Order: sequence, then structure tokens, then C-alpha cells
Amino acid sequence: MNRRNAQVIGPLNPRSAYPTVDNKRLTRQLAGEHGIPMPELYGAIETHRALRDVPAMVAGHPSFVVKPARGAAGNGIVLIARHEGERLTKPSGETLTWPALTYHAACILSGVYSLEGLEDQVLIESLVVVDPVFEAVTFRGVPDLRVIVYKGVPAMAMVRLPTRRSDGRANLHQGAIGAGITLGSGATTTAVQGRKLVDRHPDTGEPVEGIRVPHWEQILSIAAHACEMTSLGYLGADLLIDRTRGPQLLELNARPGLAIQLANRDGLRRRLDLIDRRWQPGLSVADCVALGRHLFP
Repeated sequence: MNRRNAQVIGPLNPRSAYPTVDNKRLTRQLAGEHGIPMPELYGAIETHRALRDVPAMVAGHPSFVVKPARGAAGNGIVLIARHEGERLTKPSGETLTWPALTYHAACILSGVYSLEGLEDQVLIESLVVVDPVFEAVTFRGVPDLRVIVYKGVPAMAMVRLPTRRSDGRANLHQGAIGAGITLGSGATTTAVQGRKLVDRHPDTGEPVEGIRVPHWEQILSIAAHACEMTSLGYLGADLLIDRTRGPQLLELNARPGLAIQLANRDGLRRRLDLIDRRWQPGLSVADCVALGRHLFP
């Protein structure tokens, strides 16, 4: 971690780029300018007074997501699979009321989940419908993909699979499974839950190895493009695959964690060194994707 911070993140990630990737609303604006798809935004709440508008924002949408604009590690995100009257149901089956959700949103505004404890905004987005390829290895929620990109070249990837323990969220810290993905083929390999190796999903019993991720070339292209559009030399791109809309950028992280190494049973240092030996200025996004797939088949 010290080497990552001192020799990679420090030199390659200008501080001026952090506000854009740390704020999901600013990331969304930048992605829109570059034609990168993201989940639909139903609305944004900036004041406590505007919290009363949330039911109207989602009146025509049976499912939605509530998240902080400046949150990290999945903290503060609430998924609502359906709502009727005063009852809102999460993917896990747990229910809550509008007052409870409003209180949670108020906590977001107050900065409870923001990176620096500063006042925040509440984003109300569409809930992505899980792609059929992941249905057998997902507990109710929606899996997401993390791609580490170095100098524009994809270096490592994994898919995070929701479990009962993670409350349907694709968050490793809360109990989701992380399955490594080969960059060349886009197929899952080894998987971990916490620090324990697993070969089957704990809730469905289905194997998590050998799943071919659809739209793989497009996923890597979006991740590589994210480096270019943000001016960051090292980042983690998080994406979802919607059943009908395909890959969607979820968020970007200028300081991605290192648990992805456990899922892949490989170290990032070795991979970054390999990229350094082959990388040269002026590579296109397509060239960077091709290089990553060649180096890490």
C-alpha cells in the first residue's frame, strides 16, 4: 500500500482531478460529455427541505437507488427493489418506511457518509436489472465490476457478487464475494469472501468460476477511457451490466483498494511493472485495452 501511494498514486494522480472522481455527480457530468453511459439519474437532493420531493421523483419507478454523491466503499447506499404505499422493500427482503428512508437521506446530506465528513448531496438513480449471466451467483442485488487501470492500460479486474451477508450490495467490506477475472478472456477465476477462498456462492450454491462476463471489450474500453477523461494515471473503474442497456459506469476511484489482488491471487506490483516495460506515450484507448488483454490473458 505504501508503494502504491508513494510511487503510483502520488506521481500519476494530480490532486486537481480528485474533486471530479470523488463526487459522483461531477463524474456523471464528465462521463456524459464523453459519451460514457451511466445509470439514469432520477433526481438530486441538495437541501433538507427538498427531501419531501423524493416520493414524487420515484413515483413512476418501481425500483431505485439512494446514494451519497461523495460516499466511499459503498457506505450510505440503499437499494429499493420495490415500493408500495408506505412500504419500501430492499433486495434482501427487508422493509423500511418513507420516514426511515428520509432520515437516512438526511444523514447523507449532513455528511455522515462523505469522504471528508462534509455536507453532501443525495442522488436518486435507477436500479440496474442484473444480467442473466450473473443471476445464479447473485443474492438479490446487482453485481458490479472493478477494473484497475494504470497509464490507461487495464491491469486487473474482478466482479463483486452480492450475498445475503452483504444485504444484496456488491461490497466486499460488507460480505460480498470478489471473483477475479482474466483480462484476456473475461472469465472469472478464483474468488474470495473476506480472506476465505470460495468456489461456490454461499447462498445459491452455484460455482463462481468460469463465468464469461458479457460485453467484456466494451467494459475494458470504458475503464481505459476513464483514465483519459480524468487525467488520472491510476484508478479503479466500477461498472454494472444492465440486462437491456449493457455496461454502465457506476463510479471512479482515485485510490482503489487492494483486495482485488486476493480475488485474482496475483500482485499488482508485478502487473504494473510489466505494463511499464511495454507502455509508451500516445497509445490509443484501443491500444491500451489490447495491451492489457495481451499481458494478462
